[in-house]
Amino acid sequence: MTEAQTACDQTALPTVAFGERRITRLLVGGNPFRGNSHQSPEKDREMLGYYTVERTKSVLRDCERLGINTVQARGDVLIQACMREHWAEGGKLQFIAQTASELRDLRGHVRQLADFGAIGIYVHGTYTDQHFQDNAMQEVHDLLQAIRDTGVQAGVGTHIPEVIDYVEEKGWLPDFYMTSLCNISRTKRESALVTGRYTSGEVFDYQDRYPMFERIRATLRPCLVFKLFGAGRFCTSPEQVSAILAEAYGNIKASDALVIGMFPKHHDEIAENAQLARMLLNVNATYASPTTSTRE
Repeated sequence: MTEAQTACDQTALPTVAFGERRITRLLVGGNPFRGNSHQSPEKDREMLGYYTVERTKSVLRDCERLGINTVQARGDVLIQACMREHWAEGGKLQFIAQTASELRDLRGHVRQLADFGAIGIYVHGTYTDQHFQDNAMQEVHDLLQAIRDTGVQAGVGTHIPEVIDYVEEKGWLPDFYMTSLCNISRTKRESALVTGRYTSGEVFDYQDRYPMFERIRATLRPCLVFKLFGAGRFCTSPEQVSAILAEAYGNIKASDALVIGMFPKHHDEIAENAQLARMLLNVNATYASPTTSTRE
C-alpha cells in the first residue's frame, strides 16, 4: 500500500445530509460496472470483461476502505446481486438506485428497490429526458411520487438543464436531483443498457456544464453531479483531472456531491479520486498527482 493510500484510509471523506443519512461528497458511479462506457463498443466490452461479480465487489471494498460510503448505480438484478453479496460479506456501502427503465412495472420495481435497501431511488435521466422531449412529464411526476411513497429519498435524474427549471416551476420538490454536466440528450436517445447495444452519436460538449452549474446552485435541493469527465473525454492529463474536480466542487453547493464512475484496471483511480477530493475539500491528506484515466 502506498503512503497516499494509507492517508486515504485514515481520513474519512466529508459528508452531506441525504435525508436522515450522510453520504460522502464523492460517490462511486455504476456505469462501468455494467459496461456502459459511452465511448465505444470495444470499451464497453473491456469494462464488461473486467467487472466480474468478484471484481465489482473488490472495487466496492476498495471504495469503502478509501473513505467513500455510497455507491450510485442502476437497480438491476446484477447490481443488486453485487450489493447483496457486498453487504453479506460485511460491506457497509450505501446504495442509491437508478430505475431500470426497460422494466415494465416501474412502480413495482421501485417498491422492490426500497425493500432491498436502497437509501434513495431516482427516475433514470434518459427516461426523464425522453418524457420531457415528448411533453409527457406527468409520467415522471407519477414515478417520482411512487418512489416517494416507499419512504426513501426520491430523486429526478436528467442531462437537460431545462428539466430542472420545469420541475422547480411545477413545485414537485424532489428530495434530490441527479444532474449531468454533459447534455447527451440534445436529440432523443435511448440508454445502451436498455437497448442492449452501444449508443452512437452522443455529443459530449464541455461547455454544457455551465448552464447545469447554474441550475445546481439555484435549486435548494441536493444535487448528485455526474459526467464530470465526459465519460473519459476530459481527463487526458493529471492537470486536467485536478482542474475539472476543482471546478466542479467550486461550482456546486456545499450540500451537493460528485458521482464518478471508476475503472481501475490500469491504475488506482479510486485512491486518486479520494486524494483529490480530500485536498479540494480541505481535508488533511497526502496528495499525489493522478495519472490519466477513463473516468466518467
